[in-house]
Amino acid sequence: MAILVRAGVLTNFLEVAQHLGLNPQAELVRVGLSKSMLLDSEHAIPAAAAVQLLENAAEASSCQTFGLRMAESRQLSDLGAVSLLLTHQPTLRDALQVLLEYRHLMNRALAIYVEETGGLAVIREEVVTGSPAPRRQATELAIGVMARLCANLLAQHWRPVSVSFMHDAPADLQLHRRLFGCDVVFGAEFNGIACPAAALAAPNPKADPAMAQLARRYLDTLQKERDASLTFEVRKAVYLLLPMGRATAEQIALAQGMNVRTLQRRLEDEGISFSDLVNDVRRDLAQRYMQSPQYSLARIADLLGYSVASSFTRWFTAQFGATPAAWRQANGKPYRG
Repeated sequence: MAILVRAGVLTNFLEVAQHLGLNPQAELVRVGLSKSMLLDSEHAIPAAAAVQLLENAAEASSCQTFGLRMAESRQLSDLGAVSLLLTHQPTLRDALQVLLEYRHLMNRALAIYVEETGGLAVIREEVVTGSPAPRRQATELAIGVMARLCANLLAQHWRPVSVSFMHDAPADLQLHRRLFGCDVVFGAEFNGIACPAAALAAPNPKADPAMAQLARRYLDTLQKERDASLTFEVRKAVYLLLPMGRATAEQIALAQGMNVRTLQRRLEDEGISFSDLVNDVRRDLAQRYMQSPQYSLARIADLLGYSVASSFTRWFTAQFGATPAAWRQANGKPYRG
């Protein structure tokens, strides 16, 4: 089943593409979309097509920061009807909860997880489409939009500590530094933003409880059925929790508001087991981590949930037909320490 997102996720694609000398209509046609689809921000489009569109445009324009250029000019209103409720949340923590609650009205392909530890809050994000295709541009767009949202709500109180991306750094970091205003780490273990935990509780000066109540009532009239696929929701959770060592059936069942037996039964009804789903995600993450030369095989094994290196080697060899070391040598990704 295709994962659909609001056409609003591609707001300002036309402008950025034209600015970089592309023919936007031609790029849209290449992925089965059209200009008329983007003119209605609430129109549902395939997430995989949106992701591929951004990758194609970045390559055609030789602009490694295409997605981030789109994020730089985004406004809170571009999030659609949910933006009204976000604007009037008392704190950033409340706003993030709204994003989770109404994600089906914005971008079903986006997974978000907030972790607070040691005085830091980490907002992890992952774009999940069910396809192994590259999603560098969509990831940078998503994290750029999140940074803009936080800055809009907290103004001078928004001071991120760092931004992390799993992919490699572009040749030019000027846009990243300007938009994020903090350290930007590439080849990281996850995609996300780290900020002081206190920022989550900082008051939003624009908050109006009465307006928030009205906005919530309005959104509730727009409620659509949740994605019928539990498999996809679990897949998104595994992407976020596996590198943290928390992608267990117990943890994910709890996040989905059910017990483990119910989770397993419903997944089986959809034709997949929990272990097979975790293995699918592990395969994708393995290839992404192996592409980062700074990660030792021992560290990659740990990130994928293997405490014993030999177990990781056996799994990897069975999945890819070569040992991790041989795979790296064949793909020109030697470990640099």
